[in-house]
Amino acid sequence: MILRAEFTTEPFEGEGEPPAHAVAARDCLRAAGLEPDFGPLGTSITGEREILLPALASVVETVLDTGANRITLQVTVDEADGDQV
Repeated sequence: MILRAEFTTEPFEGEGEPPAHAVAARDCLRAAGLEPDFGPLGTSITGEREILLPALASVVETVLDTGANRITLQVTVDEADGDQV
């Protein structure tokens, strides 16, 4: 099953470099062998359920450890995937 996840981490720090917790989330996904779409207002990632869900659990732990005080996460079954939920 293919999943798509979108998340934001807060606090936002405005203009300039992304906050450490956002960079840590991106790096955590890359360490899991995934390539996220990293943007100023959030991150999105698509992957196999068996890979993505454990990576997201690591992201949550990592961003909390690096200063995030809120994580908003949405996970959707990729509509192109023929598997049922």
